[in-house]
Amino acid sequence: MANPSKKSKSRLWFLVHSWLALPIWFFVLIVCFTGMLAVVSQEIVWLANPDVRASRPHDDAERLSFQQVLDAMHAAQPQMIVRQLVQPDGAHFALQASVSLPDGTAPMYYVNPYTGAIQGKSPDFNFEAFTRALHGWWLVPFTHGYSWGWYLVSLLGLPMLASLVTGLVVYKKFWKGFFKLPRRSHGARIFWGDLHRLAGVWSIWFVAVISITGTWFLIQAILADNHITLSSEPIVPVIAREEVPQSADGSPAPRIDLDQAARIATAAIPGLEISFIAVPATAYSHVRMGGRGWYPLMFQTAEVNPYTGRVDSQFLLADRSPLEFVTESMRPLHTGDFGGLAIKLVWAFFGLLLSLMVLSGLLIWSKRTAQATAAALKRQREPRPARQQPVETPT
Repeated sequence: MANPSKKSKSRLWFLVHSWLALPIWFFVLIVCFTGMLAVVSQEIVWLANPDVRASRPHDDAERLSFQQVLDAMHAAQPQMIVRQLVQPDGAHFALQASVSLPDGTAPMYYVNPYTGAIQGKSPDFNFEAFTRALHGWWLVPFTHGYSWGWYLVSLLGLPMLASLVTGLVVYKKFWKGFFKLPRRSHGARIFWGDLHRLAGVWSIWFVAVISITGTWFLIQAILADNHITLSSEPIVPVIAREEVPQSADGSPAPRIDLDQAARIATAAIPGLEISFIAVPATAYSHVRMGGRGWYPLMFQTAEVNPYTGRVDSQFLLADRSPLEFVTESMRPLHTGDFGGLAIKLVWAFFGLLLSLMVLSGLLIWSKRTAQATAAALKRQREPRPARQQPVETPT
């Protein structure tokens, strides 16, 4: 027969083990909540900082072309070298210009796309960068390869996927729970349990997307740290010296402007919507540009020779392998950054729902464990009955 004292001590050790899982629950909750914030962090910065907004000077103002914006910036600061112009996903955002200044700094400016005026400078580490770094790798710096913070966060994809599968197995006929509202009159435990199940059934597709893409980030880090690539994107060689035409004084001949290069690229790549364009850094560099096509999860790029106007290289959707279609789709699927504000709001809503689901599970688990701990401690304090001596019978 088992010793009651030994059994009670085993129960206490099990409860200690359960309490030790508390930090893991909070870790999962923080990752889910910061992920929800990261999805809309760019929009939050837009609300807080007027410099980020693409404000029209008047109602009938039209957007400037890339070359017109470049000319306006050079007119404002002639010594500035503009390296790249980027239009974020959304016409309400100002252009982002990566520049180099004579003092050796390389800031990023917010530029009004209607006037070409420099509206402000992006801080080195703003709210958007903070939330994404906190969610993605817990601010652990990258030194030699991916940081251990990245591995720690991406590892959550595996138990999240397992919890989805086991949840569907445990919750029989889960499709009947889509419209079962939480019961408020049966106590807190019943309410949070009902809320957990309700949030769970509505988040099935979202949990599947986040857990699968999160697991891919783990695989991506392992591949990168072992110098394995799945990309088939070509390496574009620089323009050969003998192919650079020269003026009468021996200097490189004038190059085509950004608008001409953009027209050439869009003519060569039907459906290309250019959202970024890189100015040639040297006399031997191409004009590099790219944007989304018919498939919003991936970018297409083109390298245009600034002297001949020829598309020397391109990397299109048709150039991707089936595996690349899957792997390159993972990040936008995880972040919701592929369909404008509407998609981001959907991702943010279900991110909040996922956070509530984790919180409700945490509260259910905490209350159950606390009650079990209190009961175990009470049994420990109760006096044990004295052992009865055997009664001797007369012979």
